[in-house]
Amino acid sequence: MKALHLIAFILLVIGGLNWLLVGVLGWDVGQLFGGQGAVISRVIYVLVGLSAIYEVITHKQTCKMCGGSSMGGGMGGM
Repeated sequence: MKALHLIAFILLVIGGLNWLLVGVLGWDVGQLFGGQGAVISRVIYVLVGLSAIYEVITHKQTCKMCGGSSMGGGMGGM
């Protein structure tokens, strides 16, 4: 499960950086692969989206800050 978490995290970083480039420069990394309609771009977008869903579902078990740690199992007053 640690490897899956790492892969999902890397894909989320790639997706986040892509959105930063879209917002700041108006440039989508997917254009390198033929645009949003290209099969490879769509596969990458789907994998990034599935990674986000996976991280949301497993976040409590994998997060050292807000998971079930011995320090109270929460983020304090948040």
